[in-house]
Amino acid sequence: MEKKYGFVRVGAAVPEIKISNVSFNIKEIKKYMDEAYKKGVEITVFPELSITGYTCADLFQNELLLDQAEEGLIELKKYTEKLKGVFIVGLPIRCNNQLFNAAVVLEHGHILGMVPKTYIPNYGEFYEKRWFSEAKNLNVESIVIDGASIPFKTNLLFREGNDLKRTFGIEICEDLWCPYPPSVDAAINGATMLFNLSASNEIIGKYEYRKSLVKGVSEKTVSAYIYASSGANESSTDLVFSGHSLIVENGKILSENERFALNGNMIINDVDVSRLSAIRYKDISYMAVIKKQERDYEVIQYEGYNPDNILMRIYDEYPFVPKNIQERDRRSEEILTIQAVGLAKRLKTTGIKRCVIGISGGLDSTLAFLVVVKAYKILGLDYKDIYGITMPGFGTTNRTYENACEFVKLYGATLKEVNIKDACLQHFKDIDHDPANLDVTYENVQARERTQILMDYANKIGGLVIGTGDLSELALGWCTYNGDHMSMYAVNTSIPKTLVRYLVNYYAETEENKKCQTILKDILDTPVSPELLPPSASGEILQQTESIVGPYVLHDFFLYHFLRYGASPEKIKFLALNAFKDSFDEKTIDKWLKFFIKRFFNQQFKRSCIPDGPKVGTISLSPRGDLRMPSDADSTNWLDF
Repeated sequence: MEKKYGFVRVGAAVPEIKISNVSFNIKEIKKYMDEAYKKGVEITVFPELSITGYTCADLFQNELLLDQAEEGLIELKKYTEKLKGVFIVGLPIRCNNQLFNAAVVLEHGHILGMVPKTYIPNYGEFYEKRWFSEAKNLNVESIVIDGASIPFKTNLLFREGNDLKRTFGIEICEDLWCPYPPSVDAAINGATMLFNLSASNEIIGKYEYRKSLVKGVSEKTVSAYIYASSGANESSTDLVFSGHSLIVENGKILSENERFALNGNMIINDVDVSRLSAIRYKDISYMAVIKKQERDYEVIQYEGYNPDNILMRIYDEYPFVPKNIQERDRRSEEILTIQAVGLAKRLKTTGIKRCVIGISGGLDSTLAFLVVVKAYKILGLDYKDIYGITMPGFGTTNRTYENACEFVKLYGATLKEVNIKDACLQHFKDIDHDPANLDVTYENVQARERTQILMDYANKIGGLVIGTGDLSELALGWCTYNGDHMSMYAVNTSIPKTLVRYLVNYYAETEENKKCQTILKDILDTPVSPELLPPSASGEILQQTESIVGPYVLHDFFLYHFLRYGASPEKIKFLALNAFKDSFDEKTIDKWLKFFIKRFFNQQFKRSCIPDGPKVGTISLSPRGDLRMPSDADSTNWLDF
């Protein structure tokens, strides 16, 4: 796993401990240091006060425990001489007549720095101020341990060499729960990774709140948040601890452990700091919303290393489609509502009560028609004012034709049929084109004839032409300029092809009309095709889009990572090989990635003049919104991978 792709392997370890038994705890911490090194973990965090245990209470005021804690730290420091990687442990630290709850960063036989806990809880079950001082009471910036002067302050960041993306900050338990956590300043000052040494006990409801809190801070700061909490071997005198650990990236949980284990455990995953940096670059508000603190951060460099890791993180083949079925259903309903409300607003504003839509019996026009139906339901309009026009041509098959006609009639919409063959043959004659030549002209004449019919019929009845083309087609420019490329309002404009299928399937599963459900299922089973070339002798579709432009599952994957995170083609290929290792080989991925890049660049002129349409997800190709790109940009550098 090469560093150039921006991955950092991180770990959160919860060792088995014995309260106040430093020698036992050091032994257990070493076990997880060894395991982390063997598994190529670059940065590992342990729970709060992990060297002593969090629940030592008044024993924190005992000189023996404090001496042993410092001796244990020195022992760990020396132990890391034989290891690679950074380790973050917790212990009580004496300084200028005060005791501080601190996090210590170790690497290769050195203590790099120490960070005291900023906020000390002293309410409910917590009474830490009985033993520990707040960081604001610290009146030094360094402390001597084992003969070396160590930086000791809250405004510390740790960076691997000069790589700005590989920078981390630290906070301790309660720091996370406050309205203005230290992680905010750390992130604004460059930390892409935030590590939290915690000791969070369990009470009813706290687990979900804690998880949402970590996810929220990670998303708000656009960071990777690695959280390790004290385990079930802490004192159960009044509280029970679970050892809850999380690795979260920009609000998404990558790893979470099983709570309440009496034995130790560790979670590991690969966080993508290049992705996080890319999101921050795009979000201009990131550095503007909160005023940067006046204090300066001291950046301490660590060596880091490049472990010979195989990426353990699994990337979704369908990044636009939630894997969880319940989440997918909820998202589907939300998307359909956004599309429908966008159209409803357009109809309400213009005063238009009639919609004209070309119905082919394919996925895109089916979804668009369902959106129109939903919009009419919202506005309380009569479905008879939805005009579904089927326009059979040279490639239309009985299957798609019958599905289109039946589908429109089942919803009580107005069905109109206009056969385009004679008009196209006349046009071939007008432009001296041989109808036996099944080239792009042969295909585009049909597409433009259909659009002309829709536009003119809409003029005749005072209607609005609804576009059916989707996001994937726009990305590839797989539409006929001034043909299906054009409409008066395009409801599918930000729906990728892979998502179109799931939206139609969701509608089919929630549709009460069994006949309609059957038709939707058959449409889902029909090969994707523009049906512009003649079918087989037996009437089967021969022109299948994905055999020409490649698998949409690949193109949607490329599109997502290219636009959402600004990933380079080389990294996209790396991620695709990971996600599709069981589906496509390297040669196939190379072929279609190059195809995607070429078409994405040279088809921008079509996207520069697309109709209005609602943005649904994080990616849109609207020239008025998300994508401002020259139509004559050179793709040469992007093809060199």
